[in-house]
Amino acid sequence: MNEKLNRMLEPRVKLYLFFLLAFAGVTCFFQLQVGLGEVGLVAVLFLYYLITRSRRRKETARYIASVTNNIDAASKDTMVNSPFPMVIFQPDTGDIIWSNERFLNITGDREHLFDTKIDAAVPEFSTKWLLDGKTECPNEYELNGRHYVVFGHVARVGAGEEEYSLLATTYWMDITGLAQIRERFFATRPVVAILLIDNYEDLIRNTNDKTRSSLRASVEDEITAWFQPAGGLLTRYDRDRYLCVFEEQYLDQFRKGKFSIVDAVHKIVSPNGISATLSIGVGMDASFGDMMDFASLAIEMALSRGGDQTVIKNRFNFEFYGGRAKETERHTKVKSRVMSNALGELIQSSSAVFVMGHRVADLDAVGASIGVCAIARKRGVPAYIIEEQNSYPGAVMAKKIAALPEYEGRFISHQDAILKLDNKSLLVVVDTNRPDQVIARDLLDSSTKVAVIDHHLRAADYISNATLNFHEPYASSACELVTEMVQYLIEPSDLLRLEAEALLAGIVLDTKSFTLRTGGRTFEAAAFLRRRGADTTEVKKLFQNDLEDTVAKYDVIRSAKMIHGNIAVSAAEKTIGRVIASQAADELLNIAGAEASFVLFPDGNTTIICARSVGEVSVQYILEMLGGGGNAAAAGAQVPNCSLQETLHKLLQAIDKYFEN
Repeated sequence: MNEKLNRMLEPRVKLYLFFLLAFAGVTCFFQLQVGLGEVGLVAVLFLYYLITRSRRRKETARYIASVTNNIDAASKDTMVNSPFPMVIFQPDTGDIIWSNERFLNITGDREHLFDTKIDAAVPEFSTKWLLDGKTECPNEYELNGRHYVVFGHVARVGAGEEEYSLLATTYWMDITGLAQIRERFFATRPVVAILLIDNYEDLIRNTNDKTRSSLRASVEDEITAWFQPAGGLLTRYDRDRYLCVFEEQYLDQFRKGKFSIVDAVHKIVSPNGISATLSIGVGMDASFGDMMDFASLAIEMALSRGGDQTVIKNRFNFEFYGGRAKETERHTKVKSRVMSNALGELIQSSSAVFVMGHRVADLDAVGASIGVCAIARKRGVPAYIIEEQNSYPGAVMAKKIAALPEYEGRFISHQDAILKLDNKSLLVVVDTNRPDQVIARDLLDSSTKVAVIDHHLRAADYISNATLNFHEPYASSACELVTEMVQYLIEPSDLLRLEAEALLAGIVLDTKSFTLRTGGRTFEAAAFLRRRGADTTEVKKLFQNDLEDTVAKYDVIRSAKMIHGNIAVSAAEKTIGRVIASQAADELLNIAGAEASFVLFPDGNTTIICARSVGEVSVQYILEMLGGGGNAAAAGAQVPNCSLQETLHKLLQAIDKYFEN
């Protein structure tokens, strides 16, 4: 028997005998007869121990052998007759060692199972969770129509510490019933949708009641035919709005059909030649009240992105479908007047105004910031422009403005702005609606009153807590919107010549010298600024490049390639700067047949993309797939921790997906 086991099971008799003999010796010293008697008794006890030790060892050996045999038999019987399917395999190689009958039944491969690997018997099975020390697989698996969750563990087997192999034992629990209940639960959850005829006013303008009723009936017929398979609730609760409640399983069908109702409604044309357009806002994954709020928020998001599209809102994010149509200019200035008055009141009630654009501010962001400062100066409220510490494209104009006496000490860092900020201060964000793109996110989070003035399509992560949100995606630039507000809030003579030039430079930049996204109101704003002394020659000088930048720009153009016959793509191997990339993207549109252009360049661990469009291609729709944004004619993206070639590959995939849809 193992000597170690003997020591564990037997008492330490030698130690006891030693002390007994010692006491007997002491007794002999005083009383010899008594001492000798004790010695004899100890001898008898020792003989009894020797006789019983052999018998005890044999009984222990028999017991251990019986327990071992019973455990082995129980283990084997448990493995063979386990109520769960079991399989033993090597997790590092995937080779199957053994499985019980139930596992053979669920895989359906009874002949070749032991000649194969676990991922061949169970497609896409991963052993990483076992090697990571986990006991439950994070994924569920489906075999022959049944759903299973997997438990298991890994054991080391082998002779020594250095020579061993790994064996994984897994148990497969059938949860088909639970999976079916879960699928049924998700499939039957309610969904709330709001359908809005977003150009209803234009559609019925200058028409009689009969024509209006006919147009509305035609739209309702299309909506009813599209919605009928869902078997839900459909009702019109306003002249241009419809409420739909249906089960979530039909939402997947609508997704697969890419919400065909949006295109179907285009077939309805008014006598004025205007096609009807429809926007859909969907709320899901919440209570009825929250879903209605989500649907309303989704409709607002769809309208802020130009309408004629579908937006789905759940508890976590937005989904966008459609939205390729170009924004149409609104001829009325009612909203501009209302927003101007609201901004004037906000400024008047503020202790100070802080103006901030997006990072790497261009002339549009700088010009819009200066326009807001002009309004604040007229109202007698101190205004400060948040300036970046690094160089940025609009720095030349900012430097010229900073030299004016009226702007002495008005360009400050965001750290100084936070020190000056109080609960009555107003922060105005211009030329962006995304919190992660502003110059100082901490300043935005610290402000209690925020106003947003922007012309880009609203992103999913927009600034949602704004007190005032002047968002018009039809506008050419943020400077155009600010110029309209300037006309309502200050006297023309109060606008400085350099301020007018800064606003005009922003419009020229975003319209590419009045060739892109230019409407009647754009020219009206430019004409107002020209009357206020804006010098077009001085504005032109702001766009001049030195010889080195000009050569770099044409190197980018020379390396361009045409994709899909109408998309120009160029990837610069070195950092060229956003200004040069934007100008190169503009120049690429001069190629015959080019409707869109993309220029990529590395900037540290980030790859920058500048995109432009003059045709039906929405560069904003494409770059949103890469985390970017903008509008249909001009967009950009920053792809962090991604090489130039990897980003180029992702961009080409996004372009392919765009044309597939």
